[in-house]
Amino acid sequence: MMDLFNYSRRESSVVHVGATPLGGNNPIRLQSMTNTSTMDTEGCVEQAKRIIEAGGEYVRLTTQGTREAENLQWINSRLRSQGYDTPLVADVHFNPNVADVAAHYAEAVRINPGNYVDPGRTFKHLEYTDEEYAKEIEKIRNRFVPFLNICKEHHTAIRIGVNHGSLSDRIMSRYGDTPEGMVESCIEFLRICVAEHFMDVVISIKASNTVIMVQTVRLLVAQMDEEGMQFPLHLGVTEAGGGEDGRIKSAIGIGALLADGLGDTIRVSLSEAPEKEIPVAKKLRDYLVGREKHPYIPAKESPDFDYLHPSRRVTKPVSNVGGDQVPVVISDRLDGSSTIHPDFIPDYVYYGAQLPKNRDTSIPAIVDVDAWSPNMQQVYPAFTYNRMLELHYCPATLKFLFIPYVGFNDEVIAGLKYHPEVVLIVQSNHVNRLGEMRALVHELMNEGMMNPVVFFQHYQEDELENLQVKAAADMGALMIDGLCDGIFLLNQGNISHEKVDETAFSILQGGRLRTSKTEYISCPGCGRTLYNLEDTIARIQAATSHLKGLKIGIMGCIVNGPGEMADADYGYVGAARGKVSLYRRKVCLEKNIPEEEAVDRLIELIKANGDYREK
Repeated sequence: MMDLFNYSRRESSVVHVGATPLGGNNPIRLQSMTNTSTMDTEGCVEQAKRIIEAGGEYVRLTTQGTREAENLQWINSRLRSQGYDTPLVADVHFNPNVADVAAHYAEAVRINPGNYVDPGRTFKHLEYTDEEYAKEIEKIRNRFVPFLNICKEHHTAIRIGVNHGSLSDRIMSRYGDTPEGMVESCIEFLRICVAEHFMDVVISIKASNTVIMVQTVRLLVAQMDEEGMQFPLHLGVTEAGGGEDGRIKSAIGIGALLADGLGDTIRVSLSEAPEKEIPVAKKLRDYLVGREKHPYIPAKESPDFDYLHPSRRVTKPVSNVGGDQVPVVISDRLDGSSTIHPDFIPDYVYYGAQLPKNRDTSIPAIVDVDAWSPNMQQVYPAFTYNRMLELHYCPATLKFLFIPYVGFNDEVIAGLKYHPEVVLIVQSNHVNRLGEMRALVHELMNEGMMNPVVFFQHYQEDELENLQVKAAADMGALMIDGLCDGIFLLNQGNISHEKVDETAFSILQGGRLRTSKTEYISCPGCGRTLYNLEDTIARIQAATSHLKGLKIGIMGCIVNGPGEMADADYGYVGAARGKVSLYRRKVCLEKNIPEEEAVDRLIELIKANGDYREK
């Protein structure tokens, strides 16, 4: 049984993928996917080599047709002749015949349950009797078993890859657009694998929404445990985007699961060159696996907490912290500096032992209690847990208490029960800070205490990407568990305060807790991509980055396009070579627009619907 507070990897079965097995005691494997045409042998080989040399242990290639599947043999042989034995994974959608062919030439084949036998989704509601539904499952079995037999013969592994954006109408009609529907879409295929004694199976179950992605994988593992399955997991946040958003969203979703010991191979999907994904994935993996064999954290899980269906912890609001309010951001200016980015204004600024004279008085301040006095306006005291006695006599209506798990003793508990006006700033120096922070909040729940909690995340990073990956990974499970009323991100390295503040806001947005900027749901691109993805994303961002709260989907093709953009306001989807279709939510409004006109037409569409404002 998983321990919420102490890290250990889930036990999974070993899957043989060429010369690089995964699962069991094998390392967590890293992978990426080419974005060249699979008919371009040399282009695929060169890109695969860049991925491999960056540290990639599997290379996936899109195989949309039989020609592409057959060309895998030449890509494979060319790589082997140059001394590379990294396994290739064929990515198949819509056509099971292509999967049959690919199984001859690739070390693994990915199939999508949403479109393997079921037709592509049209968002139509279908009614099935139980008998009719059973016949649909039998139809899957009749087509899937011959594929498994080919894989057995050629020692080919398979990945059953469920995507939130491509659930079939059949699944959607019975289960809705839910994590439960995603799990069932996967389990239908796994049960056939078990019945056929085919165990070289790895599972992925992805979404662009980090909360849905994490909750779905948790549910899947629980369902597999119930049915005695130990298949290994491939983790990824699909359509995470590029730049800081792609890194932060990926670290939140993948990190929340890795931190709980779930995951045997990962891909960080970025709308960038594929080889750029690998260093980010490696940083994320190494940071979380580094918690192995950490000092034990004694803690008791709260009976009010539901790991599989988490909801926000009930707290009593103190000023603008806690209750139903969005989580706050606390920023530090311990050096007395006052510059703050106008798009990322923190809710509070912590100045430590001295309140500077040149501070921005429009932003509430926090100072250590020795620097506080009752006549200060919009300034609030911060205590440490060993000064609880002074806290009792402080007249401030809002107080902050820095508290580690080891300091959460009987005196502190008794004192806090009399002081609901205290916001806890939870801190940890433990190698598994998530475990200690979780432990303290569960102790609050066990004691029936409703004080809001802000998580203090402290780093010493000089490289922004390192800060983004580590902080997002540390916050992922805390946000998805519903425990977060705020974040205080402090970095004592060579990164500006403004960038640290932006990272804090981006983490909350990536966890679907607070919106502070435009959100882009963009795919990483593959051989199916029908236009220049990176250039297009840059142009769309340049025109729309000031539209706070708007969600825009930018998709290379229709595999996940309309489905993954279900909660996006607008969508830009490749329709044919050099052609683009525009969506408003799930509805396609303009088809086959020439690529050179499409970005301008998207802006016109946003304006026509009243969602555009000038910079």
